[in-house]
Amino acid sequence: MNEITREKSKLGFVGIGYMGRPIAQRLLESGFRLSAYDRHRNKTEELIRYGGTVAASVAELSSNCDVVLSCLATDEAVLSIYKGPEGAFAHAHRGSLIIDLSTVNPQTSQELSRLGSECGVHVLDVTMSGSTPVAEQGALTLFGGGDQGCFAAAESIFKVIARKYFYLGPSGSGATMKLVVNSLLGIGMQAIAEALVLGEKAGLDRNRLLEVLSQTAVIAPAHAGKLERAKKSDYSPQFPLRLMNKDFGLILNLAAAVGAHMPATRAAYEVNAMQSEQGKEQDFSAVILQMEKQASL
Repeated sequence: MNEITREKSKLGFVGIGYMGRPIAQRLLESGFRLSAYDRHRNKTEELIRYGGTVAASVAELSSNCDVVLSCLATDEAVLSIYKGPEGAFAHAHRGSLIIDLSTVNPQTSQELSRLGSECGVHVLDVTMSGSTPVAEQGALTLFGGGDQGCFAAAESIFKVIARKYFYLGPSGSGATMKLVVNSLLGIGMQAIAEALVLGEKAGLDRNRLLEVLSQTAVIAPAHAGKLERAKKSDYSPQFPLRLMNKDFGLILNLAAAVGAHMPATRAAYEVNAMQSEQGKEQDFSAVILQMEKQASL
């Protein structure tokens, strides 16, 4: 596959949400030509000021682009924009490239690759580690699955949106690696919530506890900022709780399929689910609230 360049390649982007918007904006600001589609048209119109254009449909977008990127919340949403007579595959040029950034079941990534191959379209599953602020900084970490030559050809895109990017193997490998990473992300947040409640119940000042804890070697960079926000009771979504809840489900489904026993993941999922039932759009760090609530009962 030929190298993707700003001069010769036109990008399409489907899904202008928490992560899609800052990624699309960075690509535009770096000089790529980009057309966007989202079912909420007002989200795509926000990109016009950065030089983006708005596509009226997925079919229109894919028929006019060399590379289509997608960043969607669920497997069903991903499949719906690629399959069918009005989907991206039906209107994409032979030899074009699909880069799905969504966190989905590895089997979904493999299905996309199979469907793309039938249409002469290359497909990569390139999943992301990092929250909205990290995406805004272009400092994501990417995990790629699919053809290695296609992954190499897309490096000009990855360099704009990520600090690190890794090729993992055939189709589905990027999706699998993301679930491995997010199992640690979710379990780690649950562990922090439990440790915080332990310190509070034992008489430590909450803010001082959070401040000191954030300075220790045991707190991962992905969690460090959450402690500062928790001091301010700020649980506004950077990585929404509902998406972590969805990812926990994908992780446990994959674990069941491959025979991996994950008791800590299941326990973290249960607490996450209880907080998700509150119905508020919160960050996944809001499991702290759930553990504090349980401690007060």
